[in-house]
Amino acid sequence: MSKVVLITGGSSGIGKSVGEFLQDKGFIVYGTSRNPNNYPDSKFPIVALDVTLPETIFSCVATVLEKESRIDVLINNAGAGITGPVEEIPDVEIKRNFETNFFGPINVIKAVLPSMRSQNSGLIINITSIAGYMGLPFRGVYSASKGALELITEAFRMELKDFNIEMTNVAPGDFATNIAAGRYHAPVLDDSPYKDKYGHSLAMMDEHVDDGNDPKEMAQAIFKIINTKSPKIHYKVGAFMQKFSIVLKRILPDKVYERLLMNHYKL
Repeated sequence: MSKVVLITGGSSGIGKSVGEFLQDKGFIVYGTSRNPNNYPDSKFPIVALDVTLPETIFSCVATVLEKESRIDVLINNAGAGITGPVEEIPDVEIKRNFETNFFGPINVIKAVLPSMRSQNSGLIINITSIAGYMGLPFRGVYSASKGALELITEAFRMELKDFNIEMTNVAPGDFATNIAAGRYHAPVLDDSPYKDKYGHSLAMMDEHVDDGNDPKEMAQAIFKIINTKSPKIHYKVGAFMQKFSIVLKRILPDKVYERLLMNHYKL
């Protein structure tokens, strides 16, 4: 029997690539978007869902369950970027980012757990970020929201052991997607003490995304995880040096690692 996969944020970028890859492999795939009508040519059904609105989450899950009677794999992919000096990012934007990157995925998990528990099986894959393993300058809010999702997954996994439900994180590095276009960018203010360094860092971030890996690499990694009997807690997918940066953080003294980051970002 083909497994049913629900991918939040499945209309573009990594979510779209993963969905198309899995469908080609014989999975029954549903994606989500805040505006499904904008994607009439999607290769798989797109269901309305806004991760910041719990009522749309439960409606989406109910729709998929009504059609397929089960959800075997949830891929929590919907997310939002945010950049800026922490001091200058408005509180409302910080809270909005956490609503999308942290509270949203938790609410989607809550919505699918009853059905997964009743079928005594399920796999939940949370798409986090390599940025969630370290506090990056001018990406501090994004690092914090993705890092929070990494940590809560560790707790969730232990709580779900009795129900035969697996949960894992997949942390991508930079991939060639349209994520930069959807980010909230705190403006580079002429009178800001961060003007020059933030402006330079912002240009570097966009360049890294443009030069990123093919999203199909993420799709292949997720396909492999789905077919793994007992998934690991954490996976990292991306360029070697991005993944190696996590290893360096574990082994280097904090201030040495901080200096490496500052040198990288020319701060």
